[in-house]
Amino acid sequence: MIRPLFLGLLASALLKAESFESFPAGPLSSLATDVGTWSAEAGHAALHQGNGKSGSRSLRLLGGAGRELILTLPSPLEKGVGLSFHAERWTARSPFLFRIDEMRGEQWVEIRNADAEVKVGGFHAEIRLQPSTGVRKFRFRGDTHADGGVLIDDVSVQRPGPLRVVNVETTQPVCPAFIREDHNPVLGFKVTVEGSEGELKLENLDLGFEGSSRMSDIEFFRVVRGDAQPSAEPGMSVASSDRVSARQQVPANCTLSSGTHWFWISPVLRSGASLDGKIDASLFSVRISGKTFKPSDPSPAGAQRIGFAIRLPGDDSSKSYRIPGLVRSKAGTLIAAYDIRYRHSGDLPADIDVGISRSTDGGASWLPMQVAMDMGNDPKASYDGVGDPAILADPRTGRIWIVALWSHGKRAWFGSGPGMTPEETGQLMISHSDDDGLTWSRPRNLTPMVKDPAWRLFFNGPGAGIALRDGTLVFAAQYRAADGKPWSTLIASKDGGETWTTGTGVKSDTTEAQVAELDDGSIMINCRDNRGGSRTVAVTRDLGRTWSLHATDRKALREPVCMGSLLAWRHPRRGSLLWFSNPDATDGRHSMTIKLSTDQGQTWPERRHLLYDSRKCFGYSCLAPVDDNRIGVIYEGVDTMYFLRIPLSEWPQ
Repeated sequence: MIRPLFLGLLASALLKAESFESFPAGPLSSLATDVGTWSAEAGHAALHQGNGKSGSRSLRLLGGAGRELILTLPSPLEKGVGLSFHAERWTARSPFLFRIDEMRGEQWVEIRNADAEVKVGGFHAEIRLQPSTGVRKFRFRGDTHADGGVLIDDVSVQRPGPLRVVNVETTQPVCPAFIREDHNPVLGFKVTVEGSEGELKLENLDLGFEGSSRMSDIEFFRVVRGDAQPSAEPGMSVASSDRVSARQQVPANCTLSSGTHWFWISPVLRSGASLDGKIDASLFSVRISGKTFKPSDPSPAGAQRIGFAIRLPGDDSSKSYRIPGLVRSKAGTLIAAYDIRYRHSGDLPADIDVGISRSTDGGASWLPMQVAMDMGNDPKASYDGVGDPAILADPRTGRIWIVALWSHGKRAWFGSGPGMTPEETGQLMISHSDDDGLTWSRPRNLTPMVKDPAWRLFFNGPGAGIALRDGTLVFAAQYRAADGKPWSTLIASKDGGETWTTGTGVKSDTTEAQVAELDDGSIMINCRDNRGGSRTVAVTRDLGRTWSLHATDRKALREPVCMGSLLAWRHPRRGSLLWFSNPDATDGRHSMTIKLSTDQGQTWPERRHLLYDSRKCFGYSCLAPVDDNRIGVIYEGVDTMYFLRIPLSEWPQ
């Protein structure tokens, strides 16, 4: 069977090829593929989902000592036939040994020491072997860190023959271009090469940006090496120019070997680029070793949105930013809250503070970051990290509230236990601002007011809280019961945030939730469900004392187990709107999508789904109105905080 990636490749030079895309992820014991049969002992290898050279799957030699993976070809190799594959090291942690052996007679003989060739990320190592004539079996050996291993993809068996280009094909996933971001993969193309003799060079690109709203929004652009996943770290630049036009010739410099080569056209935007504009790129042809090749479609999907990268790794000396919340204040300011994860992207306990960013021009620019909540910096107490914030804007008073979890030492999800003190369990902290987010009060501890002493942990659901029409303030919340099971719930205040009450649990195995007030005054809660597949949805008419499962519970909204955002918006012209944002997938966090319901969440028609970023990401998001004509979303890339504003006109009435 020929897999889709390699259609048209079985010419004289290429005999067999395998990219593992059609096989389910999971442990590997024996797997028959086009190239041959792969076999391994239990715990030595697996089909890996999420990383691939030319797709999203690959073969993984697992971490640990003495790991082995055997490839048995269907017949002995003829003279001159070669074997090649791409490889990626899973982690930079030592040790790392990766060797390839062939079986000669009854003995294994090492034919390649690839320890130094295989690097972390990108599948940049192409291992080309010239085995002995008559060999059928190969052994891949690894001695690596327990959490490490080697990813193997795009395995091919080839006869000797001159290198030649098989095809050039463009691809255009939904990838917004962001102000402040230095890699914006708005258009990709892949060049497929077969053969094993000679050399090919990418010499010139005929490309342009005609579909862009304003080409002046682009400061310059690069063409970089990469892989099939646009979210992957870019490789070396093969072309660049600070001249941007509808169509232009750009010199390139890149050597092409046998296999599939991915490239991405990546513009860098000017600081004043319009968030209401779009960027498009087209590839008309490439010249490789004196020959011109044209893709069938220069720009297959069209223009990409322009957004703003509010936070990037390295900003203010922090390695990661996570867990977004967003509100529009009474004064019309957009206020974003998030984790400042100084040392790494991992959860509490860690060196984490709650940061905010403010925009007074609808997200077109953002003021310098402020620290809204900081509980200390003692390494002996795991830096007294505080994070997973939720933010709420009170439309009556103008006061802005933030709640977050404080971990004094190792008192987060797994380290907390029964009790009430910071030494026993994580603490729910609250802070407020009365000057539109310019300054913040000293955090106050709500734990004695809202937690049952028998519970192991109690804190908020990240994202945004709401103010009901009668003035009641509500945050989604979650707790781990005495038996360790998690439950979603809410907390509510009827006195402007002075005192708070806790609801009952919605359903076990639910965690990060968001709430919205429906037209009839009931509160809908939309919960992350650890069972996976789809969201838990329920309603309450008594501030969480009792819950009723909604008709769409575990049916209407799919998820990969991730936080999601829920927003009720009583629009002056379009009436009652209910919005939802999350990774619209069940196989991982990607395909960030906003869905609109005009019937209070009873239905979510597909024609009102809007995919706004297709890439793999951390997946948390939060919605807020920008003005009467646009909705805003802040969401996680990888260690980043991205912002988009999208016209309501893009959703049908």
